[in-house]
Amino acid sequence: MELFLFSLLLVVCVFTLAGNLTIITLVGIDRRLQSPMYFFLCNLSFLEVVFVLTITPKMMTNLVSRNKSISFLGCIVQCYSYFFFGTCEIILIAVMAFDRYIAICHPLRYTIIMNGRVCVNLMLACWVGGFLNNFGPIVLLSQLSFCSSNVIDHFFCDYAPLVKLSCNDVDTLLTLESTLSALVLLSSLCVTIVSYLYIIVTVLRMQTSGSRRRTFSTCASHLTVASIFYGSAIFMYSLPSKGRSRDAQKAVAVLTAVVTPLLNPFIYSLRNEKVKDAFRDCWQRPKRIL
Repeated sequence: MELFLFSLLLVVCVFTLAGNLTIITLVGIDRRLQSPMYFFLCNLSFLEVVFVLTITPKMMTNLVSRNKSISFLGCIVQCYSYFFFGTCEIILIAVMAFDRYIAICHPLRYTIIMNGRVCVNLMLACWVGGFLNNFGPIVLLSQLSFCSSNVIDHFFCDYAPLVKLSCNDVDTLLTLESTLSALVLLSSLCVTIVSYLYIIVTVLRMQTSGSRRRTFSTCASHLTVASIFYGSAIFMYSLPSKGRSRDAQKAVAVLTAVVTPLLNPFIYSLRNEKVKDAFRDCWQRPKRIL
């Protein structure tokens, strides 16, 4: 069973890396994709790559090795990296929704509002937000005393299973974790919902059905990815840790750490005409040279 799971994870990891690295490459070399929307998509793919590399290699190693241990420092680093990159992605989803709002509701001012400096600053805000949101809890976690079991009931070093191994009073720490997670999730969700409410109103005012269809089609990929992110993240981290089912939490953790990064590039490439055209041209270019 472990060999089967290792093979499955290996295939998923390879496809995930290939898909996201393809998106990054296409955005970097194709001029048609040199816009804020694809700049943020490129950063999302980069976050997916490092997110997967944070969790999956150690999970695969544990499946084929008799020694399934991890050092305390390695566990803390893995835990922090998982939440850091995950928080960056959640904030980036809201930034991408805001970008679509500006593009559709204020098209004439889009290039002025979403200039290169603004895009870079928004991306920096994602990284800074991810760092600040998780720095305090992880520092407090690293200072806990672990004097009982050293077996983590999870596939990786998740926050709640680690806290439960401590012999300290952790109620305050769990409350802090849930509060910060809920704050980021709900604020990001609010920005996304408000942005798309304005988008829907603007689209309904369009005169032709063709314009409505094209506009909705540009937002469909982002809405699909956002739904997966918010659904799984809210279930895992906005609910109190004590009220979660362990098996359900582990299943959703695998969904967010393994399956979601695999789906994102395919969702965008299958639904986005510009990405498909760029991939087609990139694929055919070596053949034309030969």
